[in-house]
Amino acid sequence: MEIGISTRWSAFRHASGENLAAELAELGFRTVELGYDLRAELVPGIQAAVRQQVLRVASVHNFCPVPPNVSRGHPELHSLCALDEDERQRAVEHTIRTVRFAAEMSAAAVVVHAGRVRLPAMTERLAALYERGLRFQPRYERYKLSLLEKRERRSGRYLDQLRRSLEQMIPVLERESVTLALENLPTWESVPTELEMETILREFAGKRIGYWHDLGHARVRENLGFISHLRWLERLSSGVVGIHIHDVLPPIYDHLVPPRGEVPFEQFKNVAKTVSRRIMEPAPSTPAQDVVAGRQYLEKVWGGQS
Repeated sequence: MEIGISTRWSAFRHASGENLAAELAELGFRTVELGYDLRAELVPGIQAAVRQQVLRVASVHNFCPVPPNVSRGHPELHSLCALDEDERQRAVEHTIRTVRFAAEMSAAAVVVHAGRVRLPAMTERLAALYERGLRFQPRYERYKLSLLEKRERRSGRYLDQLRRSLEQMIPVLERESVTLALENLPTWESVPTELEMETILREFAGKRIGYWHDLGHARVRENLGFISHLRWLERLSSGVVGIHIHDVLPPIYDHLVPPRGEVPFEQFKNVAKTVSRRIMEPAPSTPAQDVVAGRQYLEKVWGGQS
């Protein structure tokens, strides 16, 4: 079982792609996801590493490489579900740029944050109630219900915009043989929810639209009382293109290396064995020895290397 790593962990430290690739290879990683903060000047070195079979690119995270005239990469620079049509179109254009880059790197998947329903930061406030010891108390449940209801009233137009964006990109995805994988995100404001993802997978069946399951984000959603992690993963399993792997401490402290948090990774052995892309996403501040130890832990829990 091969476990890869996102370049998000280390790209900021390097002035050349060659050095970035060499560091990851030295730590025993042969598969990578090119992160949304990969700067253009690192690309030639990564391309050389791919040609020399030092690294294999399993996936690319939108928007990558960092677009011109942007000081710092971010996965939500633009929104595919934006109500503003100019903004939505910019998101489509930049996502297509990432898709073409992925094809150049022989990566068959692009991971995407689709956007969010515009609401106050209600998930953040819900987490604050959790930390005050009010989880599942009446005040907590009332606030959570308010969040669910407000999002439900507003979400329809955002989902329609997302559908428009996906339809617009399908010809490019087919031409480049790349699958666009919508990632689950930790907040309830994010698009799509699990139920919405299920609908999208059904509507776009047979097209190059899939689901990217982030184990850490799903744990946050479960901690806050939004979902049952295992149940929803089982329902969406046929559409899973790949997984992001990181641990979580309650309620929302994510991107820890396993087993530093409370994610029960042994419960996800089946999906880890069946999915073709397994990408660790440790925080950039994580020491190298902890990253390696985290990978070794996962290999042990999920059945070793192959």
